[in-house]
Amino acid sequence: MAMLLADKVALVTGSSRGAGAAMARALAGEGAAVCVNYLRSADKAAAVAAAIKEAGGTAMTYQADVTDPEAVEAMVGAIVERFGRLDVIVNNALPSYRFDPAAPYTSVETVEWAHFTRQYEGAVRGVLNTTRAALPTMKAQRFGKIINISTNLVYNPVVTYYDYTTAKAGMVGLTRNLAAELGPHGIRVNLVAGGLLRTTDASAVTTEEVFEIVANSSPLRTCVTVEEFAQAVLFFASDLSNAVTGQSLSVDAGLTMP
Repeated sequence: MAMLLADKVALVTGSSRGAGAAMARALAGEGAAVCVNYLRSADKAAAVAAAIKEAGGTAMTYQADVTDPEAVEAMVGAIVERFGRLDVIVNNALPSYRFDPAAPYTSVETVEWAHFTRQYEGAVRGVLNTTRAALPTMKAQRFGKIINISTNLVYNPVVTYYDYTTAKAGMVGLTRNLAAELGPHGIRVNLVAGGLLRTTDASAVTTEEVFEIVANSSPLRTCVTVEEFAQAVLFFASDLSNAVTGQSLSVDAGLTMP
């Protein structure tokens, strides 16, 4: 059986660990040459790339801050120079964040505008930078897949992380606008929203009791793993979703149904 992403080239931002690493491995496992982007975790990014190569895949690593447009342009240029094209971008990178229900950014009375701008820089500006950098290549190819990673907190703010959730909600609007403008060029833009995943840095401190509460609240009575989440991204990256654009898919075992 032919691989879903044979001869395709993918960039996964923030893919040195957690869900990003799982996405990079999933895309490579279906034949894509993958760029593992990182900001500080060079050793972890190298380990992800090494695992891909050991499994028979193709990978490179590249350090770049997605909030820096010049750094992103240089990264995309390096990918195209090495592989000759760029077909898939998964916008997964985000500013480091502490999911603490008692933090000041969980109340409208204490959240500061600086909290919002930091998250917008990482989420919305990051997507804008990668999209602009890749447009000349994707337009010339008449093909591209852009997949933005968001959160189901947009649909059900069980904890009011004002800054994080608002920035991620902004990605929904950006996704739809990009899909509308870029569709005539053969570029599809979609969004995948995750919930509590087993297991990422963000959920590493989550107790088993909390995992069970979330699982029992979902129709499938389970929490999604990073590998399962990556499969949804794989669908949007592959030709199986060529007729789909501008959509927001919540991958959380049915916990939210937007």
